[in-house]
Amino acid sequence: MADYPPTVRDLLAALRELPSIGPRSAERLVLYLLEEADGTKDRLARTLQAVGTRVHPCTRCGFYAEEEICELCRDPTRDPLLWCLVASPGDVLRIERASAFRGVYHVLGRKLSPLEGVGPEQLPTSSLLTRIERELPREIILALGTDAEGEATALYLGQLLKKTGPRISSLATGLPAGGGLEFADSVTLSYALAGRREL
Repeated sequence: MADYPPTVRDLLAALRELPSIGPRSAERLVLYLLEEADGTKDRLARTLQAVGTRVHPCTRCGFYAEEEICELCRDPTRDPLLWCLVASPGDVLRIERASAFRGVYHVLGRKLSPLEGVGPEQLPTSSLLTRIERELPREIILALGTDAEGEATALYLGQLLKKTGPRISSLATGLPAGGGLEFADSVTLSYALAGRREL
C-alpha cells in the first residue's frame, strides 16, 4: 500500500500535534501546501522560523515580545500601577479586545490544577512577588477565569498577595461559569473589568 514520503509523514505528525487539527485536517493542509505555487509554503516556513527565533516572553510581564520588553509594557499611555494578572498570553489579547483596560499585565503562566500535579509550589509566584516589590502597583486585578482551576488560583493568590500591599480585586460576575476567558466575548469582559470587586 502506498504512503506519503517520510518527510511528508513527519509534517503530518507535526500538524496533528496542533490543537483542533485531526488526521483529515492535517492531510488537507499538507496536500494544499504540496500543490500550491503562490509562495505560501515558503512564507509559512520563513514565518514559523522567525516566530521560533524572535518571539519570546516579555521579561517584565510575560506577554509575547520581539524585544526585551513588549509593546504593552513600553506604552506610556498605560497606567503602570494598575495590573491585570492572567493565566496565559492569550488572555492578554482577550482583555485587550474588550478595550476596557488601560493598565499593564502579568502573565502567571499556569493555574492550580491538582489533577495535573500543579500545586501552590509549582505556581511561578516568585517573579510576580519580585515585580510587585520592585514596581509597587496600586491594584492587581485577578483575571484567571471562572473554571475550578481559575477560581482556586484566584483564591490562593488573593490570600498571598493581600500581604504585599496593593488592592486585590477580581473580575465581576457575568463571565461564563466554569469557563476560561477564551469563552467570553469582549462586551462581557468589558463589564467584568468595570464591575470588578475587591477580595
